[in-house]
Amino acid sequence: MTAIHATALVDPAAELDSSVTVGPYTVIGPHVKIGAGTTVGPHCVLEGHTTIGQDNRIFQFTSLGAIPQDKKYAGEPCELVIGNRNTIREFCTFNIGSPGDVGVTRVGDDNWLMAYVHLAHDCQVGSHTIFANNAQLAGHVHVGDWAILGGFTVVHQFVRIGAHSMTAMCTLLFADLPPFVMCQGQPAAARSMNFEGLRRRGFSPERISAIKTMHKALYRDDLTLQVARERIADLCKTHPESQPDVQMMLSFLEQTSPQRGIVR
Repeated sequence: MTAIHATALVDPAAELDSSVTVGPYTVIGPHVKIGAGTTVGPHCVLEGHTTIGQDNRIFQFTSLGAIPQDKKYAGEPCELVIGNRNTIREFCTFNIGSPGDVGVTRVGDDNWLMAYVHLAHDCQVGSHTIFANNAQLAGHVHVGDWAILGGFTVVHQFVRIGAHSMTAMCTLLFADLPPFVMCQGQPAAARSMNFEGLRRRGFSPERISAIKTMHKALYRDDLTLQVARERIADLCKTHPESQPDVQMMLSFLEQTSPQRGIVR
């Protein structure tokens, strides 16, 4: 049977796999679903229409599935969906989505989310990310796979953070952060590309060379964004192995609004 501590309050309508463990004084609401192998620590509150996958580790004093901090919210059945094998440390707060967007706040797989991380309504977080302590996301933020947010990073609403990017401690993001880019500052400024992270993930020297060329086009050659995009697109001719990286960068840049722009 599910290992539920005697002091935990689990609504009878909640759906917990038989292998789920629930710690003391935790409260779980009627619309919560939790998959196999997940452990929920003491003094947690899991509420709302929240679905949690397999083999997650949720530490004490975490709040998942509370209503969005949005004055327009009027009780709509929005959701929080969390994937598999995530580590969610102490005092994290993940809100459900809002009817003003897709209505779902989503977290992928294999993420490492440290203490006091906040995900506001309608955030979309990919897989294999790392959020250091006190990383704070406002509503509608999208974060790509393998991104790393340094401690006390604060992200403005609707900002997009590209895959394999990285922020330094105390970074303030008002603009989109393209894939692979490392940034720092208040507001954030681009510093380099995340070359060491790419090497650790098995990127070949040829792919890294192409990413260096992308960095040069975006940040070193004083080009307009349109001209930089054209130069990046040409990389597929000289670096065919970099085509997935080039397409990811171009797709990201095409979706950047002129009003918001990218981190420069």
